[in-house]
Amino acid sequence: MWTIKTESEFAAAHFLTHYNGKCERLHGHNYRVVAWFKGDKLSEGGMLADFGRVKSALRSVTGAIDHTNLNDMPEFSGDPSAERIAKFIFDAMLPELKNNSVDAALLYAIDVYETPVNMARYEK
Repeated sequence: MWTIKTESEFAAAHFLTHYNGKCERLHGHNYRVVAWFKGDKLSEGGMLADFGRVKSALRSVTGAIDHTNLNDMPEFSGDPSAERIAKFIFDAMLPELKNNSVDAALLYAIDVYETPVNMARYEK
């Protein structure tokens, strides 16, 4: 089994409506996103997936939410937690990977870092 990853970053504002504490107020993060791919077959060229193509797919997704207020997106139902952001990015990556000629079944997990030490993961 082989595993590869690529990373991207985006900045966004949010607040958590069902939270009692400072995170219920509008604030922002410089998010770091790690996309993980896993598979048991390599291409004729010896790659699981082309780094340029997976990076392009991830940057397309993170670019669409960069410098936004995540609470404005109905997908988050007023609570854009790192966990929900990870799931959103995972789901949004699938068509982007197909658009970049990458087997979407290789996408294994998305890690979303709100800070260097706080991370949420969504995996299939």
